[in-house]
Amino acid sequence: MNLIILLLPIIAIVLMFRSQKKRQQQMQQMQTALEPGAGVRTIGGLYAQVKAVNEETVELEIAPGVVSHFTKSAVAAVLDAAEYDAIINGRPAEDESAESVDASDEDAAAVSADAKPLSFDKDDAAKAEVKADAKAEAEGGAPASK
Repeated sequence: MNLIILLLPIIAIVLMFRSQKKRQQQMQQMQTALEPGAGVRTIGGLYAQVKAVNEETVELEIAPGVVSHFTKSAVAAVLDAAEYDAIINGRPAEDESAESVDASDEDAAAVSADAKPLSFDKDDAAKAEVKADAKAEAEGGAPASK
C-alpha cells in the first residue's frame, strides 16, 4: 500500500514531463516549418501573413504594407491557406436567406437615421439628459433619476 502511495506522484510527474516535451517538439517543428506566404496566429491572437523568416525572428504583414518583426516563439499556430482566408475575409452566413438580409438592412437604416454622433463634451451630455427628461415627462413617465 505504501509503495502505491510513493509511486503514484512519481508516475504523474513523469507523464507531465513527457507531455511538456512533446509540446515543445511540436512547437519547434512548427517554427522551423515557417515559410513566406503562410498565414499565422500569434500568441496575442493577431492574424498575419509571413513575409520573411530570419534566424530568430519572423517578419509578419499585419495589414497591407505594414510589416512587424516578431520572435519565432510568438507564433502560436501556422494556419492552412483556406482557414487563414476564411478568418481574414469572413465566412459567409449559409443559413441566412435574402429576405432576412433585406429586413435587417431596413432596420439598420431606421436605427442609423435616429442615431446621433457621439460626443465627449460635458455640455452635450447635459443637454441630452435634459432632453431625455423632457421627453419622459411628455410621455407621462417620471424623469430619469440621477
